[in-house]
Amino acid sequence: MKKLCKSNTNKKICGVCGGIAEYLNADPTLIRLAFVLISAAAGSGVLAYVLAALIMPEAQEAAE
Repeated sequence: MKKLCKSNTNKKICGVCGGIAEYLNADPTLIRLAFVLISAAAGSGVLAYVLAALIMPEAQEAAE
């Protein structure tokens, strides 16, 4: 089962967009662009990002 968590490998600020992209099997650039557009249009994207950064757990390292 997939778990939504912040990305350790594909992160720019906190890894929120990278984690969402990994969960959805999408391009992280598209997710980042969506956050920017939501922030510019309604201003709620910044709040959503901050809340996600606080709530989402860090990704676990792959067990070897």
